[in-house]
Amino acid sequence: MAKNEVKRLSPKQRQRDIDAFEAVKGISGYSPSKPTARVDDIQAVHDAMKTAQTEEVQAYGVADEKRDIATAKEWEFHNGMLEVAEQVIAQYGSDSNEIQKLGYKKKSEYKSPTTRTTTTPTNG
Repeated sequence: MAKNEVKRLSPKQRQRDIDAFEAVKGISGYSPSKPTARVDDIQAVHDAMKTAQTEEVQAYGVADEKRDIATAKEWEFHNGMLEVAEQVIAQYGSDSNEIQKLGYKKKSEYKSPTTRTTTTPTNG
């Protein structure tokens, strides 16, 4: 048995297993002592694996679709909240407590721009 059956097998290893399975199906007289190593049992496990892989791919497709829908709704909500902020500013002003309640700074909380004076070096 494998050491770590939680990690996915590499695509290369999976293909080797499939190739070996196809080869063992062609061996005439193959009669294992372990019943779980019979071709019919391995075929059932192979079929279940293919079904699970197909369902996984389909689930990823659904997840991608759901993520795209969620992203679109997040942006729709964000844009709506930007419009709410615009309307609060229009109704109450940019220096109001109401705009602060929405998580924005009041206009008076921003520093006023200052002019910088530059000094010229003198040779002296």
